[in-house]
Amino acid sequence: MSINFGKALGIHEQALGFRAQRAEVLANNIANADTPNYKARDLDFASVLAEQNAKQQRGNVALARTDGRHIAAEGVAMGQAELPYRTPFHASLDQNTVDLQIEQANYAENSVHFQASFTFLNSKFKGLTNALRGE
Repeated sequence: MSINFGKALGIHEQALGFRAQRAEVLANNIANADTPNYKARDLDFASVLAEQNAKQQRGNVALARTDGRHIAAEGVAMGQAELPYRTPFHASLDQNTVDLQIEQANYAENSVHFQASFTFLNSKFKGLTNALRGE
């Protein structure tokens, strides 16, 4: 009997990856706070979660080539979450849309959510380890 980690760990495995990716995007925004014409971007957890749920509902979509002359579809980003641009609250002279205080607050919030998912996954793994040991 094998363990299905997807069912055992739930959504926290994907959430951890999403939070790490969002941390990179937010850190990039903070690093470019003084870059003229830089447009701030962000990931929306709710839209990514809805996309993942829809993907699970309909199953894996595979593209098949019905003729040898068809172009292979590797790397087609069907259903991939895009990085939407953030709408600025204040206009800036250099057209930069990064608000440093908002980016830092979002980064701090994201790190708290990352730590929560990491702690939850850690407890799940400890529980699985104890179950395997028969404790």
